[in-house]
Amino acid sequence: MIVITGATGQLGRLVIDNLLKSVPAAQIVAAVRNPDKAADLAASGLQVRKADYDEPSTLDSAFHGATKVLLISSNELGKRITQHQAVVDAAKRAKIQLIAYTSLLHADSSPLALADEHRQTEVSILASGLPYALLRNSWYTENYALAIPAALAHNALIGSAGEGRISSASRDDYAAAAAAVLTNNLQGNHIYELAGDSSYTLAEFAAEISKQSKKLVPYVNMPELDYKAALVAAGMPEHMAGVLADSGIGASAGGLFDDSKQLSKLIGRPTTPMKETVAWALAKQAG
Repeated sequence: MIVITGATGQLGRLVIDNLLKSVPAAQIVAAVRNPDKAADLAASGLQVRKADYDEPSTLDSAFHGATKVLLISSNELGKRITQHQAVVDAAKRAKIQLIAYTSLLHADSSPLALADEHRQTEVSILASGLPYALLRNSWYTENYALAIPAALAHNALIGSAGEGRISSASRDDYAAAAAAVLTNNLQGNHIYELAGDSSYTLAEFAAEISKQSKKLVPYVNMPELDYKAALVAAGMPEHMAGVLADSGIGASAGGLFDDSKQLSKLIGRPTTPMKETVAWALAKQAG
């Protein structure tokens, strides 16, 4: 039995979609904070169990009878260490045979501030003694695609990544990798550095937006604090704006680059090209 935490999130649902290609629905547990939001998963034959990172007792019941757990990192920045530790402790009590965790690319050496909570979670997993698979994911290309409407509206894509090369992949690529790890017969204790087959700068990303939209959208690089201020002025919460600005600086230092192609090897196909995600985002905006 395979448990997917955060199963109603965007990544969690895609992991389940990929698992269903080879795993019977009854052998998949959708572990969610609010079971009411997983009615469609239950209707598909999955087991839906409550699992709140802040309520350890729910994790024990969610993991009962399971052999593998995918810990999808919490989206509550600043609370991840405590929340993830609760999951690791519950997995240990349940004698899980494999715990997989969605970490960050090169988490042990990453210059991104986001890496700190991932590093500490990895330490907790290793200390647990459980067989593990660390899925060190680079950026989702969709993260940058979210900026396309604003870039078109303001005739510029802004950021703080300089000329840093970014090896991103689609969210579904990473979901396919998680499903592959959860269903293969390899023993635990593997670290996967997962990134797109090719890389690009944000100037090249902006050029692709320009090419497909037929509207000139240059990339404007900004100092970290100026970029953060621009995001806050656009309505983004200050803490999240700070994280994104710092991540841009980290990308400029190579923090989101990897050319090992471990992701495509794991999923058995090329990763999704950046231009396809740009096309998807433009089509979505057009309605």
